Amino acid sequence: MTYVVSTGSDRSPRFGFIVSKQVGSAVVRNTVRRRLKAVCAQALPDVREGADIVIRALPSAARSDFAELRDEVERCLRRRAAV
Repeated sequence: MTYVVSTGSDRSPRFGFIVSKQVGSAVVRNTVRRRLKAVCAQALPDVREGADIVIRALPSAARSDFAELRDEVERCLRRRAAV
């Protein structure tokens, strides 16, 4: 689940992550968060300036590999017009 707010300022985009205990143990949550950070770092050049993006990881993210997470984040960013 992705939330996007455009601030209209000329700063680089910011990302925030919500990974609740429903996703799994602390090890699993941190793995999901690190993967999401890597995916967002790759997508950063394509995201419009001034965007604040919050990504909420669902429990299914614990079972997803990196490629699936990347595809899902890119799809959500395009759908929310952050790209």
